[in-house]
Amino acid sequence: MKNLGGKVAMVTGCGGEHGVGRAIARRLAAEGADLAVTDVAPKGTVVVPTKPSSGWGGLEAVAAEVRALGSRALTALLDVRSASQIDEVIARTLQEFGRLDILVNNAASPPGGDRVPVVQLPEEAWDIVLDVNLKGAYLCAKAAANAMLRQQIRGRIINIGSDNSKVGEPNLAAYCASKFGLVGFTQSLARELAPAGITVNTICPGPMDTERVDYVGRRKDGSYDQAQRAERIRQWSAAVPLGRLATPVDVAEMAAFLASDAAGCITGQAINVSGGAVMH
Repeated sequence: MKNLGGKVAMVTGCGGEHGVGRAIARRLAAEGADLAVTDVAPKGTVVVPTKPSSGWGGLEAVAAEVRALGSRALTALLDVRSASQIDEVIARTLQEFGRLDILVNNAASPPGGDRVPVVQLPEEAWDIVLDVNLKGAYLCAKAAANAMLRQQIRGRIINIGSDNSKVGEPNLAAYCASKFGLVGFTQSLARELAPAGITVNTICPGPMDTERVDYVGRRKDGSYDQAQRAERIRQWSAAVPLGRLATPVDVAEMAAFLASDAAGCITGQAINVSGGAVMH
């Protein structure tokens, strides 16, 4: 039996071939949900332009996978820093599908000029990370919650955090601040929406083998080294108690659970999906 039959979900940051957004969209569709899949670019954000292209089809490919699973899908380009763009996408979702039950805030800023010590951190790099990761989640949640409240839907808002929602690291100050902030936002919003039966939770994965970590394969001369990237993945995996990194599918399984009726009494939580790398 499909647990999400008749439900409609909106997932941000779905354009990447190996990303969490794609995995979540596929998993929710497998449970019967119709999907609005979005990203800021048709094929997601390219972290390392020098990495060889795979020919991935981006958002349209994700939508095709959703339809192949028997669900309906629409695609939309969306910069989550823009309230007007968010309103347009939600209005289109409601027009096409008639409702909105689930929001997954997965969009995140790509690693870039923020990965430096605070004393070297440019203000504009800080602003980009906070605007996408935290302000974007706030804007999407605000718009989605209003839609749910108008229709009296006991919905689900699921934020994608990080192990850095709980543990700070050097050279990641902006990212950690945005992800710590997301947990506080989750708790406040969960208390506000609880009387309406809307739950709000954050999933906190550790590092994953996705396009977002391609930057670790960048050489000093700007070229791309797959072996260098693979060695960093090996090091990260070895540090995890379960001996492997979480995968986008692992995160998608948690998202599907939190979106289901089985998780109806879970709200305001920051749930680790990191193989034991973080245990609090």
